[in-house]
Order: sequence, then structure tokens, then C-alpha cells
Amino acid sequence: MLEITHLRHISLLTPVLSEQAGFYDDIWGLDKVYEDKQSVYFRGEGPEHHILSLKANEKRGLHHLAFGMVDKNAVDQAAETLADLDIQIVQPPGYLDEAGVGYGLRFLDPEGRCIELSAWVEIHTSEWSKKNVDPVKLNHVVLNTVDIDKMVDFYTRVLGFKVSDWSEHQMVFLRCNRNHHSIAFNQASHPSVNHIAYEVNNVDEVMRGIGNVRKAGYEEMWGPGRHGPGNNVFCYFQDPAGFVMEYTCYLVSIEDESEWRALTWKRVPHLIDRWGIAGPPSPEARAAMAGEPDEGWATKLVARQKDH
Repeated sequence: MLEITHLRHISLLTPVLSEQAGFYDDIWGLDKVYEDKQSVYFRGEGPEHHILSLKANEKRGLHHLAFGMVDKNAVDQAAETLADLDIQIVQPPGYLDEAGVGYGLRFLDPEGRCIELSAWVEIHTSEWSKKNVDPVKLNHVVLNTVDIDKMVDFYTRVLGFKVSDWSEHQMVFLRCNRNHHSIAFNQASHPSVNHIAYEVNNVDEVMRGIGNVRKAGYEEMWGPGRHGPGNNVFCYFQDPAGFVMEYTCYLVSIEDESEWRALTWKRVPHLIDRWGIAGPPSPEARAAMAGEPDEGWATKLVARQKDH
């Protein structure tokens, strides 16, 4: 079992790099920390070097999802554990080829997603330039899967996550620290990114974020509301590349592991939105969260390497 400390960042492939980068820089509230012709990196108010990176590509998809570890030794031990389990490592332990550097590795999960484990990544010590909405960090990422039970087994047995709650047998919420969930899986017809949640400090910021997005000509996709599992405030939007993202706050923090019991929540309107104003997501919102089938860029790379 690996010693993962927290969700660090998500890296996305996008066919509209400039437009999408402008959205996160000018509207969503993130700060650009690095860019070149093929990529852009963004930080939040917290110390993490970046919580989002965008990479130019013909088709949108997930490049990698990054989790933190305590130090170099933890990364090296993780590599040994993964190798012993015959899990495909696509980038062995070493200094990473991304802004913020850090020491880490990348491997493939059972559905071909590229997962990064890293330590010693640069942090920000300078003061944040305050806006009317200040996303602090990446709160959680929800991924679509064709086999929710296989994903639960892998992420708990191999990576050390714990099940916080279920939404019937449709969604499962997994934690690696006190955060109710850092990752969740939704049963679907194909693997893809479902949505990406950015944490803000309070409900006022969620509402101001809605105002910012509306002023820029976009409309909220679902919300505002308050979920049952996790009890967090939410509002969902769609960015220029078609990814669904969320402003969220007040997610449950599990302070006493010995007292927590995972529940199976019914998928009924008053538990999907406890405030009763957003209701269930519309068919259009569900279609957006289903995303496009994502075979995984690294899976294709590994296949090509084997052919040669």
C-alpha cells in the first residue's frame, strides 16, 4: 500500500489551448505560472506549484493526474511496489519534465490513465494576488469508468485510498487524507474525465464565481446546490474545451477515522441536491460529464514501444 498524501494537480489535453487558457486566467480565477508554445500551467491561492496544466493536442483528454507523497524515498518505494505487482510504469522515478519539477514517477491504472506520484515539487511562498474569487486548490476529480468495482479494488488495495461513501452502485467516493474524497468514480460506458472540482473558501465565492462566468457569456450547467455525499456546496460549468469543472466549498473533513462509516446514498433528488433548488443534473449536463471516450495517450505510447 502506497503512502499518498494529497491530490496535487490535473493535466489535460486540449485542442483549444489558447482559448481554454484564457478562460482559466481571465474568468475562473487561477494564475498563470508558466507557459510555452505547447503548454500552460496554473496555480491557485494555495502553495501548490500548479493545480492545472493544459497541453496542446488534437483531441481532448486526460494527460495525467498527480498525487503527492512525503519524500523521494516514498516515491522510490512506490516504484518497487508497483513493479512487484506488474503495474506498467511509463516514467520511472526521477526528476519530472514539468514546471515545478519535483521527483516522481508515472504509471498506468487498469484503464490506462496516467497517474503521477511526486514529492519535492516547488511551492509558492509569495503572496497571492487577491481576486473576488480565489480557488485555493484542486479539491477532487471525478472519473468515468467502465468497471467501478475494479477501480475501487485498485485504488484501495494498491494505492491505499479508502471508501468514504457510495451513491448506490453508480458512484464511489475515495479519500487519501481527511478530505471526504480526492477522487471519485462514476460507472459509465467509457473511461473519461467526468468533472474537476476547485475549492474556494465559502459559498459567497461560489456565488461570485457564478457571476464572473455569467458576465463572460457562459452559463452554469448545474447548481448552485448542496450534495448529499460529502455535503459540499457545488456549481458546475463547462470550459471552452468541453471539460466540466466545479466551484465547491465545505466538503466534509473526516477527523476521526475510527468513527467514520461509509454509507450508500440513494440517488434521489433531495439527496443529490439537499437544498432542493438545483435538482438532478439535466440530460445535457450528464452528457457533458460523460465526456468523450479516452483510451489514454500513454497506453498508445506503451503499445508503440512494444511494437518496436
